[in-house]
Amino acid sequence: MVKLSEWSSEDLRRRLRGPGLYLHAGPFLSHIRTTLPLAVEGIALLYADNRVCESAPFADFHIALQQPRSLRRWIHPQVIFDFDGIVPFKPLPVAQALPMLEWGLNWCIGFHAHQFLIIHAAALEKDGRAVVLPGPPGSGKSTLTAYLAHNGWRLLSDELALLSLTDGRITPLARPVSLKNQSIDIIAQAVPGAILSARTDDTVKGTVALMKAPVGSQERIEETAPAAWIIFPRFQAASATALESRSKAETLIELGRNAFNYSIHGKLGFDLLARVVDDCGCFTFTYSSLQEARDVFADLPSAPAAASGNSA
Repeated sequence: MVKLSEWSSEDLRRRLRGPGLYLHAGPFLSHIRTTLPLAVEGIALLYADNRVCESAPFADFHIALQQPRSLRRWIHPQVIFDFDGIVPFKPLPVAQALPMLEWGLNWCIGFHAHQFLIIHAAALEKDGRAVVLPGPPGSGKSTLTAYLAHNGWRLLSDELALLSLTDGRITPLARPVSLKNQSIDIIAQAVPGAILSARTDDTVKGTVALMKAPVGSQERIEETAPAAWIIFPRFQAASATALESRSKAETLIELGRNAFNYSIHGKLGFDLLARVVDDCGCFTFTYSSLQEARDVFADLPSAPAAASGNSA
């Protein structure tokens, strides 16, 4: 098993256009094929620290990013996301190939990885405890996550918090963080060491760039962590920084709304989510300054002690 960065650019291109790349991201193995330069370059940049292999008897997801075969490909080039021979999304302009790969991988995990309870939330870990950050688009969740991931916290996930069905611990995913619009410049200025992809304009989410997960997050990819805090962030320009308690009942209801597969797990899902919420400090966090946010997160109110040991 090697890191992607150990392969030459030509090796990567050859594998992606031929037999495919077997890419490890957290607990998932994805088989990816593409000839599109923007996708190839983006994979090389953003997944340089991920483990890869030349072949495998099994992959969780078989993915191809390719252009449609119609004549339209020569007039308005497009890209399609092929999942196991199925095309679940409408084509996008070929310039959006890299964001489409990330959105497609999120879809694959969110709608198929039912060995986890999956919450639409970011997650980070520090000192053996994890904070879960649910939030709708525009809440500042990804901006805050990207900043904290370079300021003392380990990135577990930007979009999908993977909760174990047995003990509720969060399994790391550590894929790129999706930044949108003003957030791109904010992180570029606030985190000089952040590795960002090229910007993609005119997507359904505006201008998008992807931040590579810090290398330390990949080095500890098998270390799970228990949730200790559930914090709903809200960026509000020129606002005072404020961390306010919220009710556990309200938090449980909102987390259920933010879960991809909550209903699939029925009573098991409800009991698990209730137990996680009961063990966590629950808050709403309003911020406009990332530096002040860092200071608040460095001194979060006491939470239950982390369970001993790690499970893969």
